[in-house]
Amino acid sequence: MRGSLRPNGNPWHWNATLNQTVTTSAAQQEPFESTTISDATEAFLARCRDRGIAQPTLAKYKTFTKQLLAFAEQRGCVHVEQLTILDMDKFYSSWKDGKRARAKKLERLKSFIKFCVRRKWLHENIAEDLQAPEGSSISASKAPFTDDELTRIYAACDSIGPPKPPGPGYRDWGGEDVKDFIVLSVYTGLRISDIATFDITKRLTGNDVFLRMHKTKKELYTWIPDWLVERLRKRESRYGPLIFRTGHSLVMRTMAELWRVKLAKAFAIAGPFEETPTPHRLRHTFARILLQKGVPVADVAELIGDTEEIVRRHYAKWVVQRQARLTRILQEAFDDHPKPRIVAIR
Repeated sequence: MRGSLRPNGNPWHWNATLNQTVTTSAAQQEPFESTTISDATEAFLARCRDRGIAQPTLAKYKTFTKQLLAFAEQRGCVHVEQLTILDMDKFYSSWKDGKRARAKKLERLKSFIKFCVRRKWLHENIAEDLQAPEGSSISASKAPFTDDELTRIYAACDSIGPPKPPGPGYRDWGGEDVKDFIVLSVYTGLRISDIATFDITKRLTGNDVFLRMHKTKKELYTWIPDWLVERLRKRESRYGPLIFRTGHSLVMRTMAELWRVKLAKAFAIAGPFEETPTPHRLRHTFARILLQKGVPVADVAELIGDTEEIVRRHYAKWVVQRQARLTRILQEAFDDHPKPRIVAIR
């Protein structure tokens, strides 16, 4: 029994210690289930849908998972546990997005990895030390269209003319269609996907356009003028409830992309612009017009579905109350300050 005795004289002490060590190690190494990356991403998207994530955001999650699957296939990884910290570094460095887009995508990646760790498909958080790009947390200022730019855009729509009959260069839409789309965007602040799939039987009641369900579970509406209501009703008589439907697809993303092409044509004719013209700038224009007219920040935030903090951060330039308050502060601060004697400049 050489080597079995220990200073305490217990011949079984060594064996007991060894057994305890083995038991502890086994307890620390919990069993993990082998899961394919494909199954894991499907489960992750299912959880996103169960959370009630908005369709535009859910589409971004779907894009992220497709990119992850393509990257994993390129690396020869089939199961989740095959992914390593080095893979996460390489996947992150392969993104060509801007700073803020990279930061948002990184949030999705970290959320997915944590999802896998909690379900014991991974032993550790392999994306834990990845950091967002410097400056990605700085909010970008919104860029609404100016009134002059809107005038040029409307004129561009007029120059496009009516739909072209079947044949070379055929198109079933005209400048008036694009103009109606833009006007409704500016007057409601709805996103391009909401306008592209606009169902007039569900959205329009009198002069009120349904925006969304408010956090109080009550319906929220915005108002549009009589002449615009008349335009929309004429579209309904011609095209049916989906007044901006083009083509045969009823998929929201496809319908929105078709309208991006049409809007891009009008933007190209109306240019140049100081900021790149995009459909989302029409939504910013809605907020800009209201703020410049002195509409309280709280009301604008409610109409566009954001917080007051976000509105103040992104649209501060157009908040009339803010400018007036700052002007008053400066006037009062310098009112009793010594003033120099002014001599005319020859």
